[in-house]
Amino acid sequence: MLYEYIVANYKKDEPIFLSELPGKSRESVRQEMKKLADDGKLERVYNGVYYLSYETILGTKGKLSVDKYIQKRYLEADGKTSGYITGIQLANVYGFTTQNPSCYEVCSNKASTKQRKLDVDGRQIIVYKPVVDIDETNKAALQFLDFMCTIDKYSEIKGEEFKNKLREFVIATGVDFEQVKSYIGLFPDRVYRNIYQGGLMNELV
Repeated sequence: MLYEYIVANYKKDEPIFLSELPGKSRESVRQEMKKLADDGKLERVYNGVYYLSYETILGTKGKLSVDKYIQKRYLEADGKTSGYITGIQLANVYGFTTQNPSCYEVCSNKASTKQRKLDVDGRQIIVYKPVVDIDETNKAALQFLDFMCTIDKYSEIKGEEFKNKLREFVIATGVDFEQVKSYIGLFPDRVYRNIYQGGLMNELV
């Protein structure tokens, strides 16, 4: 049965995409998923996306992990590198700001338009279309350049502390500056200014 397959292969807060489930036809899988949702065994997020019904330790209704949804839908679609986080969330992860993001921002090959806002289980996601397709080899360079578009707006640190933190980011993410040079012309001019202020212009020579 499909339900046994789902229980064996999915964690309780993990998104289940209709397109990845086995079955004789998409229509039969869709009908079975609808029945499971009607029976309370699954929760439907929106068309084609579900997760297992569960209760938290407090006895409240469990929710979908939006982080897992983003990872699976936008960052590693079909098991391949297809996107990266950006914006204030990225600045927060790497210690440039203590501000918590009010929404998730991602750049992904799965974006169908330049910018799209989505609501997933009560959380807002903004998905941007990349300047070129993202893969394992260029992800770090593109994410770095994207970051340099907005770092002056988000960073709460300056001077040497900022330069040191930026170098830590470059090392941690494995930025290849030869790739950066090949893509930098696709980004706004302010990227050069922010790279200069970050003490990394020599890397572009």
